[in-house]
Amino acid sequence: MTVDDGEEAREASAPIEMLEHYFLAHSWNCDRVGDEEIVAQVQGSWTQYELRAVWREEDRVLQFLALPDIRVPADKRSAIYETLGLINEQLWIGHFEMWASSGLLLFRYASLIDAGGDGSLTLDHAEALVEAAIDECERFYPVFQFVLWADKSPSDAIAAALIETQGEA
Repeated sequence: MTVDDGEEAREASAPIEMLEHYFLAHSWNCDRVGDEEIVAQVQGSWTQYELRAVWREEDRVLQFLALPDIRVPADKRSAIYETLGLINEQLWIGHFEMWASSGLLLFRYASLIDAGGDGSLTLDHAEALVEAAIDECERFYPVFQFVLWADKSPSDAIAAALIETQGEA
């Protein structure tokens, strides 16, 4: 192994291994679920998030999920479905969804990883995956809370939660 090979190995590795290194570097609790899955917990501004990644080597796809601690009661599900539609229109990558069986809200997206190569994930790509998921959850968490607990309409909740401030206080 040459110096260049060693540097390359540090810069890119199997997706779950790279995510494990990333999580541990941030001192986040994480657990491997076999060779193809990892789960981590991270505290956000609003709530604790469960981050889950599943690697499908045969497809070269890494599915990444961020689960905020939100369960939707049956009587609020139609309003949340409308909210999800309005939010998802604004997203470039990934989407929010609600699992019908449990009412659990999550952010999910899949990423093709080096489809023609060795299936390695770079540190930059790992960071982009994780940060995008957390950022979107943090951005829209108040919207879900307004709909669930303040009985705001989905459009009013989005307008109230996503106001742009100008200047400095």
